[in-house]
This record gives sequence, structure tokens and C-alpha cells, in this order.
Amino acid sequence: MLTLRIEAESEAARTVHIDRFPARIGRQADSAVHLPGWRVARAHAEIVRIEHGFKLVDGGSLGGTWVNGERIVEYAPLDEDDEIAIAGYRMRIQSGARPTVAPKASVPPEPRELPAPGASDSSGRVVDAGTVHWRRLLHRRLLATIDLRRQDIRQLSAGQLRDEVETLLRALAQDDATFPADLDREALAREVLDEAIGLGPLEPLLRDDTVTEIMVNAPDEIFVERDGRLEPTGASFTGEDAVRATIDRIVAPLGRRIDESSPMVDARLPDGSRVNAVIPPLAVRGPAITIRRFNHRLFGPSDLVAGGSLSQAMLEFLAVCVRTRRNVVVSGGTGSGKTTLLNLLSNLIEPGQRVVTIEDAAELRLAHAHRVCLEARPVNAEGRGLVTIRDLVRNALRMRPDRIVVGECRGGEALDMLQAMNTGHDGSLTTVHANSPRDVVSRLETMVLMADVDMPVAAIREQIVAAVDVIVHQARLADGRRRVVEIVELTGLEGARVLMQPLFRFAGGRFAACDNVPQFYERLREEGEQFDLSVFRRGAA
Repeated sequence: MLTLRIEAESEAARTVHIDRFPARIGRQADSAVHLPGWRVARAHAEIVRIEHGFKLVDGGSLGGTWVNGERIVEYAPLDEDDEIAIAGYRMRIQSGARPTVAPKASVPPEPRELPAPGASDSSGRVVDAGTVHWRRLLHRRLLATIDLRRQDIRQLSAGQLRDEVETLLRALAQDDATFPADLDREALAREVLDEAIGLGPLEPLLRDDTVTEIMVNAPDEIFVERDGRLEPTGASFTGEDAVRATIDRIVAPLGRRIDESSPMVDARLPDGSRVNAVIPPLAVRGPAITIRRFNHRLFGPSDLVAGGSLSQAMLEFLAVCVRTRRNVVVSGGTGSGKTTLLNLLSNLIEPGQRVVTIEDAAELRLAHAHRVCLEARPVNAEGRGLVTIRDLVRNALRMRPDRIVVGECRGGEALDMLQAMNTGHDGSLTTVHANSPRDVVSRLETMVLMADVDMPVAAIREQIVAAVDVIVHQARLADGRRRVVEIVELTGLEGARVLMQPLFRFAGGRFAACDNVPQFYERLREEGEQFDLSVFRRGAA
């Protein structure tokens, strides 16, 4: 058994008895040595039993672990004369807690209680535990080296910082004789470089253009989506702190925060990829990250037709809708391709028009020279500074827009969007989460009621029918392919029921017209427009 006496200015001295090793020191409540200070990492350090006593190993925390006034990576063996300092806490081994030991010496790192490389854990996943251990060790030594050099890395640019850290890591990896001879030191240095200043094991996944979604369920459980199917990657973080550090690197440049008081956050990567992160206590198994990859290739109309997302006749009809300033709502479930189609429709807007885009996280890529892109903002650490989508929609009306494009309506902004469509801002585009075109009406009604207005449902439906011209519904099929499965036109009200007529459908493995001509085509013909109506005949498209 090991007995530690813990002292701190903010609390009374206490004694902790440790009988199981390795013993974690950290902020996490179930740590063998629980230090609740905010500067303490969840797993700040650990004490490991060795042949001649005990070894203290730093967990790679920013604040570091100090023994006798010096920052350490590993220190052994611990003695009664040694004072351990962690974020304002001072600890000493009490008399009689350990045997007499040999003089202090640097103890070579040795993998401890980890599965052998290539072994499977209890869930059947393959775990290269040895590599994870060496990554942790090299990461700790990198932090110690930077600290010893007393270099202010905050003064370096992103490129300079990467070059500096890469040089240090290569030198540390090549010069350290404690690493196994068969260890790929170049690969190890790359992995630690990604984890130290990048997004860790997510970096190679983000460079893989075949990956459409990245999901971190736990530090050692990372899945990706390719071609609509999920598959494990075999990659892993070194621990929960590494996942938290990755989340912080994502959200900090955007002015967003995530902590125990605000354990969920939405953000985006510099390339536009959408990020959601959840941390404990909400995430029971540890921090979770979901990244919806941003497609760097801007899809054109011909790409979606060639990929089977919609037919040429459907594309031509949607182009007419955009050109003639119809108000279009793109609906569908999560991951059905709504944003991709909205981006395509937005780029069909004629050049020279002023386009204002409004999004939670900026994802749309418009080719228009005359555009303004607005992005919502969450509250800051003081609970102030919130700017909602609804605020931005209201502000957009004062910006003299020709077109308003809202990335997604999910709340009270639906009312302002409908009112904009009904008051001269024709040709607006937005997306809505819904299971069918009929469900879009119900969803819009619910969202309008979320705006805290005292409006009867009948009046809301009148607003919807007057504002929305066309609903384009997308779906993600069982094989992972995304298709426009239905295009409908809203035609009016019959009592309390919203009337709509289908124009195109995907059924039986093919696209087909529904033998209905859009009602607004008649008005356009009166204005001198000429159209080929044969595309709407049953069996066409």
C-alpha cells in the first residue's frame, strides 16, 4: 500500500491510501487520487508500481507534473523527501509507505497492463496497445522538451509551429534508445504530430476523400462512413484527454466553448465540415465527435444527374423554379443530401442578383460574386452574445436581398422565413427535416408555433400555402444512395387540408412524371414563357 498526504491552500490536508496500481491522479471523480481543481486534467498523472518502489508518470497535461520544483515526464523511484506538485496541490509519500530503494534513476518506460499489439479487447476490436503506449510516451517527452526550451509557441504561425514540432518529434523518436527496434519511428512521429497540433488520428481520415462521415464513439473506437456504409477504422486516440484536446482545437478558433456547464457544441472545420461534440457527463463512454465531411468537389447539375440523384427532366424543372423565383423547400432526413441539393439550387440563381445566405455553420459554397454569408453564434462563457438564425433572417430583410437562402429552418425562424416569402422576397430557398412532403407542412406549423406567436393553425396553413411553391423531398436509400424521391407543388387549401399535387416521383427503381402540370406554369405562359409540357406526362422523366 502507498499512502499520500495531500495539501492545498483551498482545502484541509488529507491522506489517501492506494492499494491498486496503476493509480490515476486527476479531476475525474473515480481517480485513486481525486484533485477537483479546475487546472487539473481528468487524468493528470498516474503512479505505477516498479521493482524498487513506485514511478510517477505525467499524463501529458498542459499544466504538467512537478517533482521537487522540476517538471517531469517520468520520475522514479518516489521517496519520502520528494514533493509532488500538481496545479496547486502538494503531495508527499508518508513515512513507512514504501520499502528502502536504490538511488533515483531514470526508469525505461515499459508497457503496463495493456493488451499485446494486435490483441482484441472485450468487444472484439483489434487494439494495438503497444503503439498507443509509445505514442503517449513520445507526446509527454515532446511537452517536456518544449517546456525546457522555454519557447513561447504562441508567437509561431501554424506552419512554423508544425515545422518546429515535427523537427523535435523526429529527433526525439530517432534518438530514444528505449523504443523497440521494430517500431516504425517515422509513423510514430507522424501520429504524435497529428495529435499534438492537429486532430490526432482523425487527420488521415480527413485527408481521405472517400470518407463522408467520421464518428468517434470512444477514444479507442472510431468509425467512418464510405459509400453509405459504416466501417471501423482501427485508429484510436491515446485517451479521453486527447479527444478533449482535439475538440478544443476545433471549437476555440470559432469562439465557441465546451465544458461541464455546456457539454454539447456544434462547430465546423476550416474546410466547412460540420462537427458535433458531446462530452461527459452527457457522453457516458467519454467524449464523442461526429464530423460530416465537406465535399471539396462542388457538384454541378450534370454530376447529380449522372450519379442518379435525380433525372434530367427533374433538374430542368427545378432550374425553371429557381429562374422564375419560386419559393422552394428541400426536405429529407439526416444525411439525405439536403445541403448538397440546396447548394446546387443556389448556384442556379442568375448572376448579378444579391444573395444572402444564413446558416448555423457556414457550409454553402456559392459561386456568386454578389453574396453575403451570415452565420449564427452561440452564447459566450458569460452567457451573452447569442445570435440565432431567426435574428439573422430578420436582419437579412434589411440588407436588400434578391434571394434569401437559409441553410435549415428548425425553429421560430420559420415564421420570419414564411413572412419574407410572402412580402416580396420571392425565390427564397431553405431546407427542413421531414419524412415526406406532407410532413413538411406539419413541421412548418410546429416551428411557427415555436416563435411564441398567438396565431391559429388555420392562419399558419394559409401562410404556408401562400409562401411555399414547391417541395423537393430527398431520401437516403438502404444501399446508402441519395435520391430525390418526390417533387410536389402546393396548390391551395380545401377546408383545413393543404392541397398538393405530385409532379415527379422515384418509384420502382426509376424516376417518373406524375401526369400533372404545375399550376404556376399557366401564369408563366400568360407572361410569355414557353415550356415543354411533355416532361410531365406519366411515364416521362
